[in-house]
Amino acid sequence: MLHKLLLLFALAACAGAHALTPAEAQAIAIGDSDARIAALSQAIVNADERTAAFLQALADDAVKTAAGKVYVVRDDKSSDPVTGAPLAVPADAEDVVNNNRMRGELDSALAALKLFSPDDRLRAGAVAALQKDPDESRLPLIEKAYAAERNPAIREQLGMVRAAALLSSSDKGRRLQAAQLLATSRSPATRNLLLLQLKTEADPEVKAALLSSVRGMESSLVWGERAAAVFSGISLGSILLLVALGLAITYGLMGVINMAHGELMMIGAYATYVVQGLFQKYLPGAFDWYLLAAVPVAFLASALMGAILERGVIRFLYGRPLETLLATWGISLMLQQLVRSVFGAQNVGVENPSWMSGGLLLAGNLQLPWNRIVIIAFAFAVLFGMAALISRTRLGLFVRGVTQNRPIAACMGVNTARVDTYAFALGSGIAGLAGCALSQIGNVGPDLGQAYIVDAFMVVVLGGVGQLAGTVYAALGLGILNKFIEGWAGAVLAKIAVLAIIVIFIQKRPQGLFAMKGRSAEA
Repeated sequence: MLHKLLLLFALAACAGAHALTPAEAQAIAIGDSDARIAALSQAIVNADERTAAFLQALADDAVKTAAGKVYVVRDDKSSDPVTGAPLAVPADAEDVVNNNRMRGELDSALAALKLFSPDDRLRAGAVAALQKDPDESRLPLIEKAYAAERNPAIREQLGMVRAAALLSSSDKGRRLQAAQLLATSRSPATRNLLLLQLKTEADPEVKAALLSSVRGMESSLVWGERAAAVFSGISLGSILLLVALGLAITYGLMGVINMAHGELMMIGAYATYVVQGLFQKYLPGAFDWYLLAAVPVAFLASALMGAILERGVIRFLYGRPLETLLATWGISLMLQQLVRSVFGAQNVGVENPSWMSGGLLLAGNLQLPWNRIVIIAFAFAVLFGMAALISRTRLGLFVRGVTQNRPIAACMGVNTARVDTYAFALGSGIAGLAGCALSQIGNVGPDLGQAYIVDAFMVVVLGGVGQLAGTVYAALGLGILNKFIEGWAGAVLAKIAVLAIIVIFIQKRPQGLFAMKGRSAEA
């Protein structure tokens, strides 16, 4: 309701606004679509608050007509759209029916009226909506908003909307002017608009100007598309990095082929879902911060499950990788069924906090979503934390000692069984963090981990078993390569091509990007 109040306030303050008349209300609500749209276009040029409220009622299907008279009906109360006075609705009153075309016009008209809102975000949203459906009939309103606009970014976009509206003009000079003005736009929507106009344009001079504008835009848009592909690749790579970091410990350092790693991610994602539900029920005012509480909960839930898995099954299978593969594959099926029994087979939704919604607009065709930016930063924070833990702490020293030479570590007094449990729990906890991150970009379901487990193993093998630096390079490299190939070959062929490249690379360099050095590599 806030945006409606802001809109009404802005319209009331607008110079030149005139009151809605009964004839205008009837013309907008009754008749064929062409006549109604013509009346609508005329009414919004100098619309007042009553006009805006009436158009909103039409968009909400809250208008009835009887004997040529119009009634607004909301919450079982009816009123006159012109005066707002209560009215009794006749028994034979009929609902005003809006077809898709009329609904589109109403939405565009309401967006145009929001151009006078004092809220920058509402005005920016209105400009974006008008860019999708420019109309010459709204030029007077757009001109008025353009003259009153003080925000430079919104004013620039409004100028593009004005030029786009001029494209539909019957005047050749206006169309030529619009083609030249739109050449500076960097929006894919504007390019599509110019291409559409090219198909219908008959005048050779205007057609040449349109073609020149399209070519100029394409040369600049291609850089935005490439930057978007790089960002998408880094985003995918950061997710693969999070998923593969846990495997870098359980498989890279401990030699355990853990096919349940994806299910440990799934547990982290469901832990995030549970924390979200608790905040919605008990702390709705602090909902925006539920993710901060979900991160340690996801880590602990997966780490606990990993510790149970290691103490109950894996400890008896060290040195037998194929048997760990079969055992953990069976455990993965059990965990999937457990989740289906507790939460159901359907996917569940995890909402983004408000501070992760929207994105950072760098160009017309380059917007970086905040949830992806946060996940990239989170992945590297986990990476640095894990690297510091392994290289600079007593636990990390024990983990490295046990994985490199278990008998000597045991002779030095290290409790190898306990270190094994800690290391496996650490890798499992990092998988839980990956699940927490994945919950912010998609639905959470029992099969969540299956989509990433193969890619995670490929990252660890390509980077070099037990090498954190190799894991980072492999994850980011595969993410960017996958997105670039996907751009021209499609998602399926991109997966096949990436797999083929990895197979060829491993044939030439079995140790991966970073080979392990020292006696352990020779053993």
